[in-house]
Amino acid sequence: MSVVKINVLTVPAEQRETLEKRFASRAHAVENSDGFEWFELLRPVEGTDQYLVYTRWRDEESFQAWMEGPMKAAHQGGGEGAERPKPAASGSTLWSFEVVQQAAPKNA
Repeated sequence: MSVVKINVLTVPAEQRETLEKRFASRAHAVENSDGFEWFELLRPVEGTDQYLVYTRWRDEESFQAWMEGPMKAAHQGGGEGAERPKPAASGSTLWSFEVVQQAAPKNA
């Protein structure tokens, strides 16, 4: 069964637009990764300053390969001598789940 990774990002109100623009600018960075199945960036509506970054993977090995390769490279910054932008999130926690049941609309 698939695995789900949810990165819980604490994002101050003044950094929300920055975070969303950064995700939009690398929207396709994960899509071609082996084992990748789904991505969603969830914006909080009320009562919290935490965004959820939802990704679904074929297996743990696929996620780890992405973490050590493309994801790591994407977060390295702009190259030799370039100043890395300040993080938009003030905190991050990674939740991990195994998919044990799922359902889709009958007409899908």
